[in-house]
Amino acid sequence: MILAKIIGDVVSDHKIDDYAGLKMLIVQPIDPDGTPKGKTFLAVDGVQAGVGDTVLIMDEGGSARMLLEEPDIFTIRAVVAGIVDQISMETEE
Repeated sequence: MILAKIIGDVVSDHKIDDYAGLKMLIVQPIDPDGTPKGKTFLAVDGVQAGVGDTVLIMDEGGSARMLLEEPDIFTIRAVVAGIVDQISMETEE
């Protein structure tokens, strides 16, 4: 799982039929404090996330397809699996 922030939508005039009706999002991996970490990438929206949301990304094809309940139809690598409401971390003293 990858912690990320949604930074944009992808709009397409033409899609392969298997992708029709799926929303594609641009995601930026982040640290728990919100600092960007690594390169942006595309993910299919599985939870109706939107720009500005902090989310959890499933970045493994088989699991991603299962989350969308389409295990055998199309190729997919990353899917938004959940919207994060709050992040809290315990610190060792």
